[in-house]
Amino acid sequence: MSFNLAVVLRESARSHPDKFAIVSDEGTLTYAELDRASDVVAGNLAARGIAGGDAVGLQLPNVPEFAVALYGILKAGAVAVPMNVLNKAPEVAFFLTDARAQAMITAAECAAEGLLGAELAGVQNAYVVGPYDLGQAHTRPHDFAELTLPVPGRAPFVQRDPGDAAILLYTSGTTGKPKGVELTHFQLYMNANAHVDGFEMDSDTVVIAVMPLFHALGLSGILNATVSTAGTVVLVRRFDPLKVLEAIEKNHATLLHGVPTMYHALLNHSQAADFDTTSLRVCGSAGAPIAAELLDSFEKTFDVVILEAYGLTESGPVATFNRRHNRKPYSIGTPVWGVEVEIWDEGQNQLPLGRHHIGELVIRGHNTMGGYLNNTQATEDAFAGGWLHTGDLGYQDEDGFFFIVDRKKEMIIRGGYNVYPREVEDVLYGHPAVDEVAVVGIPDERLGEEVKAFVTLKPGAEATAEEIVAFAKARVAAYKYPRQVEIIRALPKSPTGKILKKELAQ
Repeated sequence: MSFNLAVVLRESARSHPDKFAIVSDEGTLTYAELDRASDVVAGNLAARGIAGGDAVGLQLPNVPEFAVALYGILKAGAVAVPMNVLNKAPEVAFFLTDARAQAMITAAECAAEGLLGAELAGVQNAYVVGPYDLGQAHTRPHDFAELTLPVPGRAPFVQRDPGDAAILLYTSGTTGKPKGVELTHFQLYMNANAHVDGFEMDSDTVVIAVMPLFHALGLSGILNATVSTAGTVVLVRRFDPLKVLEAIEKNHATLLHGVPTMYHALLNHSQAADFDTTSLRVCGSAGAPIAAELLDSFEKTFDVVILEAYGLTESGPVATFNRRHNRKPYSIGTPVWGVEVEIWDEGQNQLPLGRHHIGELVIRGHNTMGGYLNNTQATEDAFAGGWLHTGDLGYQDEDGFFFIVDRKKEMIIRGGYNVYPREVEDVLYGHPAVDEVAVVGIPDERLGEEVKAFVTLKPGAEATAEEIVAFAKARVAAYKYPRQVEIIRALPKSPTGKILKKELAQ
């Protein structure tokens, strides 16, 4: 059996050749144009010696060239290695070296770091998208346009084994060196199908792609899922609430994906009511649990439902989905088709149903990664007991719905009692002056850890740390409420909008 993930583009180009696949500030691409352009890239990569299984670095923002390059790399039989455009040269060098990359495609805006990283990794074939000052380069790069010039002969469409790696995504490395997650052709195809099923996507779907395409959700849940249905992907380079609102109105978008902080920013934007967002049929939230108050307020204000999905890079990413027609608010839903999810204790025993039986979520099915590249021990640890260990704590209720409580590593143990930061955060979001909040554990000589909350206040609102402490004290058990509250101007966030609790804890 053979299979190449790029078939999702090939088939949509056959069925809907003149339909817009990509819409962006840089222009549009129909499915026929995207298919032909990626064919040419595949031919040029093959002509330069890129063969089946070779890795190609891909460091681009949300621009049309990302899709052209990605499907070109896959058609050539190679493995794409998407990278954050904010990665510095040492990080880029590590990824390219670990993946044994044979080429690198970067953008002008991040080329200084990307090209230096390629040089440090010994990658000779480096290409830049967009105008770039060669005076900045340590080595002379090629223009990406070189990969778009016609080449003689038939364009390659290399068939791979369904279990072969198609994408290599590196984890953030919060517990050590980043690990390369091998996502296979079949895994990514099934994950795209899971998003299509959960969001009821079809050729009329118009999705706002503001989540980075180099992120698992952007790549699989937005790009691959939409392309597989011949829908339209509207690219937004980076999150700006005004630009997202404009893109929704201008393109009559039907689907928006985001993380909770994005929905918070849209909800609180002063001009939100000035835009027509009635075309939105559904929204998706992932990346972090969304606070109940935020979800309720957004749905009421924009008159659109937010469906939560859950997963991690290692699960491709989606593992569970809260479906519109069988939905339990504040839950991450039930497993996607063909996937099993259980709650285990430390002894790898399945826990009973009920909110008082909190353990680690473990996953088994077609959506789990092939493994960590060049790291057998980490792969064995991740699949201890034959299931993928997520590091997330939660429970399964009597109706079969799963709920996330917190990250295993973020759980606070205060005087022997387990404190789940998310529970405290949900309470603090109920304070009328609190805008955003993050709860972390800090060292304490007597108790081991103490609970501390970092909060930002709503514009024009006033509150003291003491008032916020008292608010929480009246609403949660004595061992849970934060003894310390620090009011700050803004919470640190990642490029995808996740609150960086590690920075706060430090």
